[in-house]
Amino acid sequence: MPRTGVFLQKSCLQHRYIRTRDSSHIVERPERLRAVSVGLAAAVARLEEITPHISQSATGAGGTKPTSTEKDADDLTKALGKLQLSTTSRSEIIAQTPVAFVHSEASVNLLNHPAVKFVHGDIERDIYLESLKLWTEDSQDKVNKGQSEIPEGFSQGDLYLCPGSLNAIQGALGTVCEAVDAVLESFQPLSDSSNDERLTKQAFVAIRPPGHHCGEDTPSGFCFVNNVAVGAAHAHLKHNINRVVIFDIDLHHGNGTQAIAWGINEDTYRKQLEADQGAPAGNPGLQIYYGSIHDILSYPCEDGKAELIQAASVSIHGPHGQHIENIHLEPYASEQDFWDRLYPTQYLRLLKKAGEFIENTGGPRDDTLVFISCGFDACEHEYPSMSRHQRKVPTSFYHRFARDAKAFAERYARGRVISVLEGGYSDRALSSGAMAHLIGLVDTGAAGVDEKWWSLENLTTLEAATKKRRGGRPSQTIPPAPWLARTVEIFASIDSSHSVPAAPRAPIPPSSRTLRERKPPSSMSTTTVKSSPPTSPGNTGGAKSGAHAKTNQAAPSAATTSGSESDLTDVSSGGNSEKGSGVTQKKLPRVILKLGPSPNT
Repeated sequence: MPRTGVFLQKSCLQHRYIRTRDSSHIVERPERLRAVSVGLAAAVARLEEITPHISQSATGAGGTKPTSTEKDADDLTKALGKLQLSTTSRSEIIAQTPVAFVHSEASVNLLNHPAVKFVHGDIERDIYLESLKLWTEDSQDKVNKGQSEIPEGFSQGDLYLCPGSLNAIQGALGTVCEAVDAVLESFQPLSDSSNDERLTKQAFVAIRPPGHHCGEDTPSGFCFVNNVAVGAAHAHLKHNINRVVIFDIDLHHGNGTQAIAWGINEDTYRKQLEADQGAPAGNPGLQIYYGSIHDILSYPCEDGKAELIQAASVSIHGPHGQHIENIHLEPYASEQDFWDRLYPTQYLRLLKKAGEFIENTGGPRDDTLVFISCGFDACEHEYPSMSRHQRKVPTSFYHRFARDAKAFAERYARGRVISVLEGGYSDRALSSGAMAHLIGLVDTGAAGVDEKWWSLENLTTLEAATKKRRGGRPSQTIPPAPWLARTVEIFASIDSSHSVPAAPRAPIPPSSRTLRERKPPSSMSTTTVKSSPPTSPGNTGGAKSGAHAKTNQAAPSAATTSGSESDLTDVSSGGNSEKGSGVTQKKLPRVILKLGPSPNT
């Protein structure tokens, strides 16, 4: 059975919010990848329960040299073996399930990678890419000076950068390109068809920051480069893929991806017209079908801008070389209503139009690749603030759509599908969506997959078993269910969130406020007394050390001091205010009680 590769990238955890010390309002956070890993681990644990044992050695039949993906699988098997799992068979994760985890270290250079320049570069000079690199390098200094690291003219609310963002962005792009290479290079002609298990037909790439809102030179909506568009360009430039199908299932319209696809299609169409008029034909250009299911009421259309709403509603197939389909999410009364009314008649139109694109551009050929811009923010478990328009999908949607997209790819693209993480912000939406989606990419339609695996009850149990504690490691409580125990074991081997040091935060600006001076009350004696030493930092504003303070009628009381003084002085001095006030404590007379003999003596 062909394997599904799961590509993880540790450097993506370095992209953090540093503008202020309060990041509670930031939803695009490094912890998103941890939640995804929980779902992926649960998916593999569940698949182990239904996948038959593969008796063949991991080296392949007849001692055939394993592919790079199999080598990664073997390395993971050895790593899991070191965990001292309960049984020998439990360490054979890759031998039992058609899933291979790849801990990628791939990275690209923004300024010289051909696919990045194809999407985000300029003819004469890569102004945007150079600027993006400079913004990340200067981000900490900008924040330290009390400035924003994001230049004026760009959204300050949904964009942020830090010095580690460049590593995250370049690592994300490198991992997508690595997944493209793994899927396409594994399809080199094989001399023995029995080696089908060597193929990596599908891939899921867990990266951040997301990309589908970023246009050629317009970062927005958490996105600074377009990961899927760069992956498509890489497939075209390196592997001669000339037709790319992109299914975008994020809650929000991928306005950046659609704009990039439109520009590429326009350029290819122009070259075709010129060739028809006698110009040299040259190499075939890239043609992209972009299809999106999204909430038309949400970002980027939420403000009602006509051009964004129109772009998110376009349906054009063929004229001017464009192949675009947009479908708006609708509310549903029940899950049964969703599957009976919306999914087969509305949402599967995305695949139908993609099939027409393939048929009208030459039919099934080897030069075709399918991408999924996979956002989990339309999930029923997303934050209410994110899905406030009630345009949602049940978690099972991510399983069934992945299975249907895989069937589409089997018909038109030799089964080659690469799914790339986009949105999804609550932990439950991410973990449940990732679990269902990976199982859908692996699912062959045979009996065994149970959609109750991601029921609310099982999700609650899963969250308790993998609950994060201090230090970032999962809870050590051993869950009773075998699949939960196995999930914890797998999760511990793939999660990297605990190993990345915290990024520096914005410094607290110095305060110009000072504590008010403690003066003795005017009603006390005018005798000179020696000041008591301060007992806390909050009392350093009292009389000078070694000096004497006088009480007199002109001394201001606490009630008449300047209104600019901070109320924090009362907090800092606490119950010790009398100790540093310079007021003489009244001495009580010494009383000695003399007791007579006991009356009983």
